[in-house]
Amino acid sequence: MFGLTVRFEVRPDTADAFDALVAETVPLIAAHEPGTLIYTTHRVVGDDNARLFYELYRDREAFEDHENQPHIHHFVAERQDLLTGPPRIEFITLTSGTGLPTMTGA
Repeated sequence: MFGLTVRFEVRPDTADAFDALVAETVPLIAAHEPGTLIYTTHRVVGDDNARLFYELYRDREAFEDHENQPHIHHFVAERQDLLTGPPRIEFITLTSGTGLPTMTGA
């Protein structure tokens, strides 16, 4: 599996627009990306302008497929004016957990 977290700092005047863009994008991820196992978006408690995404992919190839999707290109282009700066991206390695998708053939 291949994973990452992404933290976005949205401008206070654009938070609703960012959330609407996310709401438009997530169903497209679910519909068109079988290698995307988990894609969750969160508001950060105590920081109204922070958003945290947790993404888990079957493998690096599935992540690359995600990055090349037209809906992701649209999301990246549209979010630029909604943020205070670039997102903070951290690639992560799964060590253990519960509630994870079952990997067939792994």
